[in-house]
Amino acid sequence: MTQLLQPLTVLILWSMIMWIWLYATRIPAMRAAKIDLEKRSGGTGKDLDGILPANVQWKAHNYNHLMEQPTLFYAVIFALLLLGDVSHTTLMLAWAYVALRIVHSLVQAIWNKIIVRFSIFAIASLALLMLAIRAVALAFNS
Repeated sequence: MTQLLQPLTVLILWSMIMWIWLYATRIPAMRAAKIDLEKRSGGTGKDLDGILPANVQWKAHNYNHLMEQPTLFYAVIFALLLLGDVSHTTLMLAWAYVALRIVHSLVQAIWNKIIVRFSIFAIASLALLMLAIRAVALAFNS
């Protein structure tokens, strides 16, 4: 049963690695751009698009992406655990989703070729969809 928590916890840890990478690149870039945080109020990190180099912002954009769709992944994994689906197929789909999201992060943070990034996202989304279908089927058949 706890094996299904492994991909979930790895994705959480990966999200925190991206958070560290985001600030490890953004803070020096903000200093180089002479951005005075004392004089800024409101806004979001997206406001720094066009001010900071794009390759710095890519890490922030990816971190934000990791706070979006993966929340469905966390929910569906818990649903599958509660429904008792700890099958090999479910475990492989969960690991596939996590691996693809990590690859997606690396592509976006380093190279950011949109067609490649989108393709990886689409395949990861299919893995998530299959997990969701498994959860719905079990929820209605139990």
